[in-house]
Amino acid sequence: MSNEESIYNIGVVARMTDIPAATLRIWERRYNFPKTERTEGKHRLYSEKEIQRLRWVKARLDEGMQVRQAIRALRAAEAGEGLAVAKPVALSPVERSGDGSEGDRIVNVHIDALRKKLLEALLVHETRQADQVFNEAFVLYTPESLIVDLIGPTLRDIGMGWEKGEIDIATEHLATNYLRQHLLAWMRSGAPPYAVAPIVLACAPGEWHEGSLLMFGALMRRRRWPIAYLGQSIPLPELAKFVRETKPPAVILTAMTEAPALALAEWPTWLPEAARTGEPIVGYGGLAFNERPELRAKVQGLFLGSTLQEGVETLERILQNKGPRL
Repeated sequence: MSNEESIYNIGVVARMTDIPAATLRIWERRYNFPKTERTEGKHRLYSEKEIQRLRWVKARLDEGMQVRQAIRALRAAEAGEGLAVAKPVALSPVERSGDGSEGDRIVNVHIDALRKKLLEALLVHETRQADQVFNEAFVLYTPESLIVDLIGPTLRDIGMGWEKGEIDIATEHLATNYLRQHLLAWMRSGAPPYAVAPIVLACAPGEWHEGSLLMFGALMRRRRWPIAYLGQSIPLPELAKFVRETKPPAVILTAMTEAPALALAEWPTWLPEAARTGEPIVGYGGLAFNERPELRAKVQGLFLGSTLQEGVETLERILQNKGPRL
């Protein structure tokens, strides 16, 4: 399918962009944005490119920009006054076909180039250059794609460089915290969250690697689930106290190495009601459970899956099945 082919009706676009159909009509009438075609019955049709343009504008609105300003910024970027727009535009991981098509290969080459530029900028402490990479990427890709395809691999490369002694501790901290701030910002912004208690996210006791958990939280927040992010190495008694006070629908725990993974086996001691009733859901995941699947048998609760996307899909499916979406 061509990126320019108009095949999506307004209802589908409203669901894909989280922008109400009435708002789309107003924007088109008031700002001549986005561009649409019409069927013989005068129904609007949108192309993939227009969906991506809408997502870019929506992301700017979520950050606090006014509609008129966001549309002007997009047009300035496309006119070459600020940011370059490349084709084809990337789809999010859920939407991408993954069929090895030429379009997928072009997208992968471009995101790889952005990832290389981002890593190089961070390794020489040039956060302004890193900002420029993100500015370009925001025009081209959805936040979901940036989380999975740009930030995740960059965090991995930084961690591997540090383990090999190729990146010093100060540089590793600078680069990691720079990316961490983007993920935390996505957890604090976005479309209005559902009117439910926040999902609690915490690293296992003794676990200091939080990259995967941050990405998980950002992806869930992009799907409008509120997040209470507790972060690194949370003692189980403190976690249990927080859970009793906040009454979340789910508690998600991560462990990247064996010792923290084994420490999670003790969570039922501190949350016996959850262990007995399944309320709240207690889910877990992380590299330790992928590299050593036998550890899963030692930890009660829901294993979310071996990939980040699988974990997000699994948790959302269960949460939605427990009650109507708000």
